[in-house]
Amino acid sequence: MNWSIFKGLLNGANKYSTAFGRIWLSLVFIFRVLVYLVTAEHVWSDDHKDFDCNTLQPGCSNVCFDEFFPVSHVRLWALQLILVTCPSLLVVMHVAYREVQEKRYREAYGENNGRLYLNPGKKRGGLWWTYVCSLVFKASVDIAFLYVFHSLYPKYILPPVVKCHADPCPNIVDCFISKPSEKNIFTLFMVATAAICILLNLVELIYLVSKRCHKCLAARKARAMYTGHHPHGTTSSCKQDDLLSGDLIFLGSDSHPPLLPDRPRDHVKKTIL
Repeated sequence: MNWSIFKGLLNGANKYSTAFGRIWLSLVFIFRVLVYLVTAEHVWSDDHKDFDCNTLQPGCSNVCFDEFFPVSHVRLWALQLILVTCPSLLVVMHVAYREVQEKRYREAYGENNGRLYLNPGKKRGGLWWTYVCSLVFKASVDIAFLYVFHSLYPKYILPPVVKCHADPCPNIVDCFISKPSEKNIFTLFMVATAAICILLNLVELIYLVSKRCHKCLAARKARAMYTGHHPHGTTSSCKQDDLLSGDLIFLGSDSHPPLLPDRPRDHVKKTIL
């Protein structure tokens, strides 16, 4: 698999991520993808060839290997890395969609007729939800794969000798795994980095949610103070908060006024995109 193309696509997610997200991407590239490419594939390249059993019964070694290694570590890690990084690509695609919409809007109504999005890459509205859902998905994928690894290989440890009694083995035979200590070191390393990535995703999720709650509370407090001083200004205050807190589009009018303080905003509506 050409991981360099995949890395180039994910690099675009850096400028749309928070500080925790950038640390997560660096950790994935350096300690997971790089370790996988440089060492893991080579360590597990001879696992089937060097899986020896103390019997000459034809087919016994193949059956015992399949029983103990139903799925190879490297294939599980490859699938895990693909699934855990795909949500970042969705964020990049969402921003690209916004930029295309903004470009079409300017071509249709001109450069001096306002903007569809104040900042296409800012995490507001639908993009905020896309980013939050991506964090939940990434953490869930890592947790699920840690559970799968633990189910297939208890305590993530490979024993040097395994007992096998599957057909066509004539009786209980001993099978020997090649380089078990080296494989255990890399397995524990990948498990530890996955756990750190889960922690970073959860910290970033808490940061984004708490930041959004803080902004909502501050806006509500400011609105309450404004209402107390200007009882008849509630409607205009709510419209102003909607204007400044979300992504904007113009609906219901043939003319599209720019987003300026001295122009009417009756045709401005919040969108979830």
